[in-house]
Amino acid sequence: METQVLILMGSDSDLKVMSKAAQVLAEFGVGHQITIASAHRVPATVARLAAEAEERGIKVIIAGAGMAAHLAGAVAAQTVLPVIGVPLASGALNGVDALYSTVQMPPGVPVATVAVDGAKNAAYLALQILATADDRLRGQLREYRKQMASEVEAKAARLSELGYQAYLEGKG
Repeated sequence: METQVLILMGSDSDLKVMSKAAQVLAEFGVGHQITIASAHRVPATVARLAAEAEERGIKVIIAGAGMAAHLAGAVAAQTVLPVIGVPLASGALNGVDALYSTVQMPPGVPVATVAVDGAKNAAYLALQILATADDRLRGQLREYRKQMASEVEAKAARLSELGYQAYLEGKG
């Protein structure tokens, strides 16, 4: 399986959240690599990974970091590939600082940004980007959306049938 998505995180403490992106990509059969590369502690490694990504066949990069969260921006500065930033909840501000530093990029060096701890949505966005050139993947995403809609409709029907109190209590 060809590696198409590179997932970077600033620290191994980010793995619990960032592994969710890897799980989504695996469910859709998309090859990916996940590694640790801190924008502040190993900046040369981050620059190398980003600069070499395109020649390695990478099509999208997902970068997650907390606190100052410069990882996604540092990566975006080194490549023209799409970069999706995942601000991570950590530190005294619980991810708000990471969100601001990920979303506030200068013109010409964009980083798509998902919610704090939104690694799953980063993977779905990566899949949508890849699906622009992959009919099989686009079909899988359509089926996934239909399945989500069916699940919501089933829950709504169950709530209507039971009433909210019994639904909350898990009866039926």
